[in-house]
Amino acid sequence: MKQRIILKLATLFFPLFIGAFTIQSCDQKSKEASNALEKEITIRDEKPEYFLLRPEVEKAYGYSHAVKIGNSIKVSGAVSMDDEGNPTAVGDLAQQMKNCYADLEKILTHYGCTFNDVVKEDVFTTDMQKFLEAATYRTEIYKNHFPTGSWLGVKELAVPEFMIEIELEVHKSK
Repeated sequence: MKQRIILKLATLFFPLFIGAFTIQSCDQKSKEASNALEKEITIRDEKPEYFLLRPEVEKAYGYSHAVKIGNSIKVSGAVSMDDEGNPTAVGDLAQQMKNCYADLEKILTHYGCTFNDVVKEDVFTTDMQKFLEAATYRTEIYKNHFPTGSWLGVKELAVPEFMIEIELEVHKSK
């Protein structure tokens, strides 16, 4: 008799238990979906913040040196040039690379970042062998870790005297 009562109670309460668990699980999934939607809406509402390192040069060539949207910053390729847009360190890839990193540091500083915040670095060079010889300089730039990225040998860059161009993607933690 006791077994029948226990069996009937189990038969009654088991579906209630399963139903309560399913409702709780659905509520959790609904909350997760709602949070994801809120994050998506927040990102969509963020306005791009543009930065011009050399406004006159960038306007003449038709680009912005960097744009920040949310926690992401995209940095156009830095080349070795002066404030009037003239190539510097002509024929010296190692010095051109140092000049590129100096400009990139100015942009990172503008956004309150450092090279530790860089998540992707793409290097374009017209002389891969010389770049490989000078690439150890990057250990002075990236002291904690190296970002992801690519090194690409190209036929030419925007101006014939440019031997290297470096672009970045940055993630700024809040």
